[in-house]
Amino acid sequence: MKCILNKSSLSDAITNVSRVIAGKSSVPALEGVQLKAGQGELTLTGYDMEAGITTTIPANTAEEGEIVLPARLFLDMIKKMDCEEVSIAVNDRMITEIAGGAARFSILGIPSDEFPELPRVEEGEGVTLAQGALKSMIDQTLFAIAQTDTKPIHTGSLFDFGKGKITIVSVDGYRLALRSEETDLESGEMRFVVPGKILGEIVKLLKDGGEEPVSMTVSKKHIAFRIGSYSVISRLLDGEFLDYRQSIPEGRGTTVKVGVRELIDGAERASLLISDRLRSPLRVTFGEEGLIKISCSTPLGKSYDEVECELSGETLEIGFNNRYLLDALKAADTDQVRIELSGPLSPIKILPPEGEGFLFLVLPVRLKND
Repeated sequence: MKCILNKSSLSDAITNVSRVIAGKSSVPALEGVQLKAGQGELTLTGYDMEAGITTTIPANTAEEGEIVLPARLFLDMIKKMDCEEVSIAVNDRMITEIAGGAARFSILGIPSDEFPELPRVEEGEGVTLAQGALKSMIDQTLFAIAQTDTKPIHTGSLFDFGKGKITIVSVDGYRLALRSEETDLESGEMRFVVPGKILGEIVKLLKDGGEEPVSMTVSKKHIAFRIGSYSVISRLLDGEFLDYRQSIPEGRGTTVKVGVRELIDGAERASLLISDRLRSPLRVTFGEEGLIKISCSTPLGKSYDEVECELSGETLEIGFNNRYLLDALKAADTDQVRIELSGPLSPIKILPPEGEGFLFLVLPVRLKND
């Protein structure tokens, strides 16, 4: 195998396919990136038996071939080279010569046949969505994915297709995040759960506001995303996802409209006395004198802040885990939010000023009397 490549393109490709490569594995090939040199191109693949990322970049190929190189070392070598082009040459003993500028490296590669083959997702339901829309949907729901495997199905996000729209839902037992978007799917309903780990990597490949299409092909056990020159394949999670529609409270006793930035700033100021060692809920009073009053008390002292709002309905005092409330507010992509409250111990609903493009539920914390 012999080829010459643009250093910047090669560095970007290794960085992106390495996102799924195992740090340590009993299978050495899984710690590496697979290179396949074809006529005029080089294909790079990373895989950890759960998810894989593949991309192809232009190459001046003198000799076709395949090799697996240790991903972290390979990337460090390419990044450190002071050059515009990099040459890679592999001999029949798997000795790989990597050169660029004055730098020269010689390392032992791993035979490509030791690299596991990625699953194929050739037949299944397909749907297309703009990059910007998918990125926004993942960004607004990723924060609510469960971080523990008490219920493994909730370590991923539910993709729920039906009635001309796609809904992505994440839950972790304390909060729920939901985001909907119109879609072109015409073949009825479809539901599957994608692991949060791979969604966190997919979102890094997507462009903000991009209109370029992302195609998704879903089989019984896997999903394949096609994002520009990248192909991402992941297993799907098995299990019974929460019936999220039943978890959304109906009705409201109080509705509040408030500026997102203002409420975030007020909650962050009131949270300055809270730490991992000094935990305490935020005490939030909605409605008195057109204000949201936020306070907190810890062994370190007391804090207070207030934010102007528009309120209709009864005044309510509710306790919140400050991080859960702030995560939801920071995920909103509007200048204002509409907050609907049903009582001091019911989940609050955070929505756009109009409509229900996104919906965040945050469970309250029971407050102790002063």
